[in-house]
Amino acid sequence: MSHTASSTHNHGPANQPDHGALIAVDLGAESCRVSLLRWRDGKPHIELVHRFGHHAEQRESGLHWNFSQIAAGVEQGLAQCAEIATEGVRSIAVDGWAVDYVRLGDDGKAIAEPFCYRDARNQKAEASLHERITPERLRELSGVQLQPLNTVYQQHADHLNAAHTSWLNLPEYLLYLWGGRPVAERSNATHSAMIGLDGKWCKEIFDATGVRIEDAPELVEAGTVVGTYNGSIVKLHGAKLIAPCCHDTASAVAGIPAEGEEWAYISSGTWSLVGTVLDKACNSAEAAKENFTNLGAAGGRVLFHKGINGMWLLQQSMRAWKLSDVAALVEQARALPDVPLSELIDVDDPDLAIPGDMPARINAQRAAGGLSPISDPPQMARLIFESLAARYASVLHSISAMTGKRFARIYIVGGGSQNTLLNALTEKATGLKVIRGAVESSTIGNFALQFATLDGDTSANNIARWAAALQSS
Repeated sequence: MSHTASSTHNHGPANQPDHGALIAVDLGAESCRVSLLRWRDGKPHIELVHRFGHHAEQRESGLHWNFSQIAAGVEQGLAQCAEIATEGVRSIAVDGWAVDYVRLGDDGKAIAEPFCYRDARNQKAEASLHERITPERLRELSGVQLQPLNTVYQQHADHLNAAHTSWLNLPEYLLYLWGGRPVAERSNATHSAMIGLDGKWCKEIFDATGVRIEDAPELVEAGTVVGTYNGSIVKLHGAKLIAPCCHDTASAVAGIPAEGEEWAYISSGTWSLVGTVLDKACNSAEAAKENFTNLGAAGGRVLFHKGINGMWLLQQSMRAWKLSDVAALVEQARALPDVPLSELIDVDDPDLAIPGDMPARINAQRAAGGLSPISDPPQMARLIFESLAARYASVLHSISAMTGKRFARIYIVGGGSQNTLLNALTEKATGLKVIRGAVESSTIGNFALQFATLDGDTSANNIARWAAALQSS
């Protein structure tokens, strides 16, 4: 990834010194990235320095992340950045996927590798928690979409196993390892469904889970300096450790250089997160009924969206088919005719959120509807893409009805933005102009938050100025 840009705004690159590098770490559920921003001829230049893949591992105790391996991979990327940035590094920030966390012992060290949000224990914990607090009450208090992967169910699962400890979400845990104080950045923390609409940890929810509220980390806003780096890489010592929007989706949306209010976003990756940015939460009866979520956003705003299965459907299918060339499959699918509306799949089917043989699961859904199975990968891919586009259109229609917003365009960011067929199908299904944003929009947003923090102005407008300045010229 390489971007160069300049700005004429009051805040932005034109007023920044031509030295001092920044590092952005983006933890993805499939791969992690470490990027370096340096100044060249008065303009910021972003370079992807290190990228590595990983996956959850099934162990005797459940489905876990090998976070020791992830941390080592990030450390390798930091070391490479330190060697490249001979001018020194001003700050480091980390964003990543939400809901998962590391439990800490009394010595402040990790007790075990974190569970993956797809672990089967969440199903049991969800049923158990709803016996203590109704889904309706949980939604009323938090305004968050009810999903088994939410931290609240994972925390209750820990309670059922008598595991009571303090914890940190994964991006904040890395900052803590490097010398930062233990915190929960608000955009990441809201995805726990353990924060009330007043923006504070909710005692009623904690009491229901059985988790001690005193074990919860300190809540901080995006753009908080949590310490300075004092880890193993001496050349990075003294760099500011910044909590950006630690939730990668909030960071990705912060990386969209959009003006006005007539736009929606789709953060297209493993999950498709379809929504818009609001000044305050929308927790109406309709929003609750349709299970929309209200999550923290940059500049103190709110991401109002719905999470649905996204590229996960294709990723798992390709694994089953033992295929790796996504571009070739997309082109093969492009040549096929439209799928009848009556044959589109329910992408929100809980069975499709579980790892395994995705084509078999999709065919099981088709069989239940009296449809014949599909064995041809391009045909299955076309079905997935058209089903996603139709679901995007349905979700955006609901958002308009609930918020009163009228959309003219959609920004699609993340890895899925490269899928030109899905983009075209989305434009056709929604009737809205599709604008392809940065593939690594989370990294753009991460850097934008760092600059805004260093500016001393973390307002939404200043963050947007930086995001615009950091886009490709």
